[in-house]
Amino acid sequence: MRSGAKVGIVGGVFALVLGGVGYGAYNILDGLGDSGVGGGTSTAADSTEVRSGPVTKEEIADTSKDFLAAWAEGDAAVAAALTNNKADAETALTGYSDTVHVTKAVITPGKATGSTVPYTVKATVSYKGATKSWSYASKLTVVRGLTTGRPLVDWEPSVIHPDLAKGESLETGESSTASIEAVDRNGQVLTKEKYPSLGGILDELRKKYGAKAGGTTGIETWINSANADGINKTLLTLVKGKPGKLQTTLDAKIQAAAERGVKKFAEASVAAVEPSTGAIRAIANNRADGFDAARKGKVAPGSTMKIITAAMIIQNGLGSANAPVQCPATVPWVGVVFHNLNDFSMPSATLKTAFARSCNTAFIKPVLPLGNKRDTALGNEASQYFGLGGDNWQTGIVTTDGSVPESRDAETAASFIGQGKVQMNPLNMASVTATAVNGRFRQPFIVPQSLDNRTFATATPLPPGVSGQLKEMLRYTATAPEGTATQAMASVGPDKGAKTGSAEIDGHATSDSWFTGFSNDLAAAALVQSGGHGGDAAGPVVAEVLRAGP
Repeated sequence: MRSGAKVGIVGGVFALVLGGVGYGAYNILDGLGDSGVGGGTSTAADSTEVRSGPVTKEEIADTSKDFLAAWAEGDAAVAAALTNNKADAETALTGYSDTVHVTKAVITPGKATGSTVPYTVKATVSYKGATKSWSYASKLTVVRGLTTGRPLVDWEPSVIHPDLAKGESLETGESSTASIEAVDRNGQVLTKEKYPSLGGILDELRKKYGAKAGGTTGIETWINSANADGINKTLLTLVKGKPGKLQTTLDAKIQAAAERGVKKFAEASVAAVEPSTGAIRAIANNRADGFDAARKGKVAPGSTMKIITAAMIIQNGLGSANAPVQCPATVPWVGVVFHNLNDFSMPSATLKTAFARSCNTAFIKPVLPLGNKRDTALGNEASQYFGLGGDNWQTGIVTTDGSVPESRDAETAASFIGQGKVQMNPLNMASVTATAVNGRFRQPFIVPQSLDNRTFATATPLPPGVSGQLKEMLRYTATAPEGTATQAMASVGPDKGAKTGSAEIDGHATSDSWFTGFSNDLAAAALVQSGGHGGDAAGPVVAEVLRAGP
């Protein structure tokens, strides 16, 4: 038993009380089994016998109890010795009291599932006279040591807090950035509690514009980021700083619709922009990993890319919306055969009807006459007219601007249908649709340009008539009986257009679902990873967002 500790069991609760110093009282609920006593010695942990095979139920119970009791008591060395990475664990656990300034912790384990034990932490954080309660849930996993055979806690930073990643640390102190009160374009306050997808965005805006907005600092507990952008995540506010008001382009009504939309599917992301200005109206994600794929993702966009390919075909004199085009079941390209879905063909098609049915071959075959220009034609179109590929968007937050690099051979043909080396995210594709509808690229932005006089990316306006043909094709795809977007867009309108897409990803059994569309002066695009056909998964997400628009 650790020196100075009092141990007892009252009403089924294992209580460990450190006599008058340290953290104070720590309760470990006896939910893991009856063997062993937390805070005491563990036969399983201290045995000299080198065991092998999976950890036993008894070992899981004993090891997790001992670890949680030591952590709750504030004994970092003892707790760390019960993990498979003593050095990293001791640093993190020591910081829990020394750097995070936790003065009390009650850790309550739940029922083990296999070798994983969930638990809740109810802590008290105190710093310079400010005190605040802090509650959260996490989990640990017990494994067998590779050399000792002992049962040990598999150390990950998330053991301390579920949002903590490798290379990150927790800290409590006076915040380095001023507080903000971010508001939407109508003055409605935006919070991560009401709009969970905005958490990371609000943190970025605060770091970049807090001082400009006139805010003051407070006392907080945060995660020191390991990312290159250095955006720290606030977990607890002990003393609020005076917030400065920061105007954004977001629309609370559209953002709420985006939040609802992505929750319909796992691994879903959506973004919406205003074609006439480029103003970002919504960004939302629903992902297990917390990654903001809506603005930072880099994946193949599938047939939504045919918007740019269609513009390239029209501008190079290879076709037009209502001109005949060949749509065979397959088409060869430098030794590789490209197929339509289920090898369908269209005996009499136009570029518009092929676009509506998402005929792959009709967007590959016409490009053959370009000769040696075909490897760069799509990238030039994307860059010159749609503002993509330059990595120079200044939106006010971190974004990835899309990429359409030069390709060779079969990768060139694949790029025309949104595969190959092409990489996009929903914000990129919402901008592509906005450009097609507006006739010229307007760089997306989330705070006014005048706030910091940053330079916006620009592009050449689409030639006369090209935008009109693209809008005609998008509208037809969202309204014609054979249009792949018609069903998903049925509840949107009347002025509307859309394009579906599905992208095959190596190692995934099901393709990614893509969908982009517009209604009046709002364009949106969504990605549902491993969602299948574009109209089935991503389509309903975009429709939800567009219905909330003008």
